[in-house]
Amino acid sequence: MRIIGIDPGTGILGFGVIDVKNGKTTMVTAGVVTTPAHTPLDVRLEDIFDSLTEIIAETKPEIMSIEKLFFARNVTTAMSVSHARGVAMLAGRKGGLPIAEYTPMQIKQTLTGYGKADKKQVQEMVRMQLGLKTIPKPDDAADALATAITYAMMSRGSGD
Repeated sequence: MRIIGIDPGTGILGFGVIDVKNGKTTMVTAGVVTTPAHTPLDVRLEDIFDSLTEIIAETKPEIMSIEKLFFARNVTTAMSVSHARGVAMLAGRKGGLPIAEYTPMQIKQTLTGYGKADKKQVQEMVRMQLGLKTIPKPDDAADALATAITYAMMSRGSGD
């Protein structure tokens, strides 16, 4: 099974694609889609949509796993991230993908066994799960991989 994980953001959106075969999880690719800060929101969202559409077409995942926006102190940031999240989900649906959503706490709990784990703990578990020598960079790509791994781990017991 091939899974694309998404860590939503308007300025930086992380993506990570993994393969799960015979209980082994490997990284296919990971990276970020960046948009310039002072670009109008509609242009940034179009860039995100077009980039994700291209990534989905190239990597051919079977499902999209995306982080839910759970809580944000800054309402403006929350609105911006939710715009990017909606565009990412639309790109997934247009690409024919079912979409699974997980809160940051679910991702942390699944990867580390502790729902309040810090970012470094989660990133180290991503590195270990994928058998990598170093933690994937930038952080947004590692977070997207964590989201994809969460789907892989959560779906093992559900018959997927």
